[in-house]
Amino acid sequence: MEEKMGWCSWGIRLLSLFAMVCTVSGIGANWGTQSTHPLPSDTVVKLLRENGIPKVKLFDANYDNLRALARSGIEVMVGIPNDMLASLANSLKAAEKWVQKNVSTHINNNVNIRYVAVGNEPFLETYNGTYVQPTLPALVNIQSALIKAGLSNQVRVTVPLNADVYASSTSLPSGGDFRTDIHELMTNIVKFLSENGGPFTVNIYPFISLYADANFPTEYAFFDGNASPLNDGGNIYYNMFDANHDTLVYALQKIGYGNLPIIVGEIGWPTDGDRNANIEYARRFNQGFMNHISGGKGTPMRPGPIDAYLFSLIDEDAKSIAPGNFERHWGIFTFDGLPKYALNLGTTNSGALVPAKGVQYLEKKWCVMSPKAKLDDPQVAPSVSYACGRADCTSLGYETSCGNLDALGNISYAFNSYYQKNNQRDEACKFPSLSMITKKDPSVGSCRFETMIQPYYAGAERRFGSLSIVSFFILILLMAL
Repeated sequence: MEEKMGWCSWGIRLLSLFAMVCTVSGIGANWGTQSTHPLPSDTVVKLLRENGIPKVKLFDANYDNLRALARSGIEVMVGIPNDMLASLANSLKAAEKWVQKNVSTHINNNVNIRYVAVGNEPFLETYNGTYVQPTLPALVNIQSALIKAGLSNQVRVTVPLNADVYASSTSLPSGGDFRTDIHELMTNIVKFLSENGGPFTVNIYPFISLYADANFPTEYAFFDGNASPLNDGGNIYYNMFDANHDTLVYALQKIGYGNLPIIVGEIGWPTDGDRNANIEYARRFNQGFMNHISGGKGTPMRPGPIDAYLFSLIDEDAKSIAPGNFERHWGIFTFDGLPKYALNLGTTNSGALVPAKGVQYLEKKWCVMSPKAKLDDPQVAPSVSYACGRADCTSLGYETSCGNLDALGNISYAFNSYYQKNNQRDEACKFPSLSMITKKDPSVGSCRFETMIQPYYAGAERRFGSLSIVSFFILILLMAL
């Protein structure tokens, strides 16, 4: 709230500046692209617009995604991946080139870029300090580049951080402070953000607490008021989100920046890949969060509207599963843009999610285990291992969406996942004496055997607009003659 009021006061005197820096209201969404078959960029932007989602957070500066956002009116946070931090930290010229290519160019093409996210959770303890040194220098150089480009009043810098950068010494929010090993660094980053009008961006995940700790009180992850409340000096906390958020507020207060604007960069719940990652819990959490923030009440320590981005918009089947199989299932939409469950974001007249339009699928056929094959065939285990290692079997397992399949179903699911990932090529369904192609949908109950969407060639669309893939290759042949 402080961010909006502080910046908007400038707008009373300068209407053009007002238009540039006042934060768009409404819930945002994270648009990740680690997918084997991503939806076309224009389709995703249309999906955002038809669902009334006014702001989007990107993890990189993908040209086609930014091009598609031109003239959409959608507020954009563009990202810098962690592996670029060192080069940007070591060279102001590299930072200036990055800003010119990925910010200035797109703003000139009417992309509404408001933030640059410098890194993504760079201080995760699992990174073992890899990005600790370059983050602040990269942040400083990007800010300098924005100033040189004349964009520092329009575009703010921030660093999306995981909530593990702070903790409470007392198990109460009031005991919040930044992690000892990065305390001085966090103080310097916060000071820099404050001096340059940048917000503190934090990712808060109650699901991860439930996933990591079998003793975590399940009800405290949700917003129904069913958990035993936590009393912190008269501030009552009925859910983990408020308590975690205010632990950060107290940590900021301790270093003298208690009024720094906060953005919740990621918050959500996965729908598969773990016993607690399911449709009902995801609907309950995300709808509960939307209801919780819709009145603008805020938290006990930070009353007022909460600026947040749901994680995430669409499932990503190529994400690393090192944190858990649930990593590929955070979307409120499936990989092909279908709503997973009823969710009212308060942004559409119907109160329902609107599916992606015009999605083109491959043929309705699947690769399954042949009825002539035997389960004890010695080729079964290595074939399934090969398929799952190169495709996505994260929906298989205990209490997952496909957890009730029998052995034949599990094998068929693995084969089909590999077959679809490889665009239904005949050779992708030639597991030795084990597999066959069928046109009978093998889906069972909640277990969906996918047919993949047609491959999207971003470069082709950029050059040739809406030409079909077949037309594109015909054109290439004609050009070669």
